[in-house]
Amino acid sequence: MQNLRFDNSFVRQLPADPESGRHPRQVQGALYSRVDPTPVSAPRLVAHSREVAALLGIAEASVASPAFAQVFGGNVLLDGMQSYAANYGGHQFGHWAGQLGDGRAITLGETINAAGQRWELQLKGAGPTPYSRRADGRAVLRSSVREFLCSEAMFHLGVPTTRALSLVTTGDRVMRDMFYDGNPQAEPGAIVCRVAPSFIRFGNFELPAVRGDVALLKRLVDFTIQRDFSELLTGDYNDADEALRAEWFAQVCERTARMVAHWMRVGFVHGVMNTDNMSILGLTIDYGPYGWIDNFDFDWTPNTTDAQGRRYRFGQQPEIAYWNLTRFANALVPLFTSLEPLHAGLQRYADVYDASERNNFAAKLGLAECSDEDAESMRSLYTLLQAAEADMTLFFRALSGLDMHAPTLAPFNHVFYDEAKREQNEPGLHAWVVRYAARVRRDGLPPAERRAHMRAVNPRYVLRNYLAQQAIDRAEQGDDAGIHELLDVLRRPFDDQPGRQQFAQRRPEWARNRAGCSMLSCSS
Repeated sequence: MQNLRFDNSFVRQLPADPESGRHPRQVQGALYSRVDPTPVSAPRLVAHSREVAALLGIAEASVASPAFAQVFGGNVLLDGMQSYAANYGGHQFGHWAGQLGDGRAITLGETINAAGQRWELQLKGAGPTPYSRRADGRAVLRSSVREFLCSEAMFHLGVPTTRALSLVTTGDRVMRDMFYDGNPQAEPGAIVCRVAPSFIRFGNFELPAVRGDVALLKRLVDFTIQRDFSELLTGDYNDADEALRAEWFAQVCERTARMVAHWMRVGFVHGVMNTDNMSILGLTIDYGPYGWIDNFDFDWTPNTTDAQGRRYRFGQQPEIAYWNLTRFANALVPLFTSLEPLHAGLQRYADVYDASERNNFAAKLGLAECSDEDAESMRSLYTLLQAAEADMTLFFRALSGLDMHAPTLAPFNHVFYDEAKREQNEPGLHAWVVRYAARVRRDGLPPAERRAHMRAVNPRYVLRNYLAQQAIDRAEQGDDAGIHELLDVLRRPFDDQPGRQQFAQRRPEWARNRAGCSMLSCSS
């Protein structure tokens, strides 16, 4: 770890809060506040990602040393680390929420690896910051296990995401009211080290824009382009060129479209798509009350806070991403002489999302390309899956094994959650697979090649909420093995893994409504 090389451009080039201390306050004219993690009593490494450690150049021997837990439990800063909490705002559930900021996340610094890549190291649950308001800045084990596992699971599924280096328990208890029912309980505390090229989000730009601080807004935009979108500077732009900013905004729109299309491909529901949870790099960030679709349902949300309005339900994620981008565009208006470039960027989102969705349809169905008719066929399938209460992951994985010359529903016997709904929708599903088989025969891809393509995009294993909860239950009893085994399974989500069939089954009935296994709260 002593070999980590830090180049903390964010704190070096951007204005800091002139006031010190952790006390809550409104921070004007600054993009961050300097704050150190609050030490914990007994940091212990529970799990780590060996892939992320290698990416950062941290040797496994260093990970195994007591010093690793001290650093990534927030007790020790390495030479070169300059810790801070970022200042940003955001729209939450459709409404402007004002200043928010990193209330329980503290960035340690930006490290440059051997390949010249920049990686920001951030501790979630490292104690209070000026943006914690009345909260304690801590995180509990259950939410930390979920964030750690999901960050790595998404990466191996091919979804743009932040990464997770480590999961450390603190030895301290944290009070949380998990059900918001007035009965808080003391839970084990934990800290996750999150890793990304940047944690800048839409809300970083919204706050100075709302406050009318155009100079600060411009400074942040120019910094972000130069550091995180430097490939744009090789074109025919200069640093102050409005066309450069327009292309940058369009790139953000494009990356966001690809990210959300991947969510829809694998059945992932973010749960809290507020603008302060939207990455400028098009990465999935802030894993809170997320979930994977078990029984296919466009109207499902994993977030108990969203149970009534269902704003962030599965099927509405593409529209919410567009809405969030319009809020981001509104923040950038002072930097443009006309609205046309911003409208063009939003159109880029729509075009790229449509193309990405069609590519995903073709891949999931094993077709060379997706025609209008194929897209309509996929949407009709989704309607049938929802009506029949079929498991999304299991259905598409089984689809690759369908006999295209004698198609039946036999390969799908294990995917349904409700027998009555299955029987009611069997005629429609059978008619669909017959039409689909005929379409595949016309497509002409060799069967083995088609199956390989389908199995490369339709996972066998996803991080179902009940699987995560089982690992959490064991960890809270002092048994970390469930986390390690689940992490290892999720490293190869597209492979058949003999002996691990229990991780590739539909959600058991006992987990349908159990806390942590279906919907989750924002409590952490």
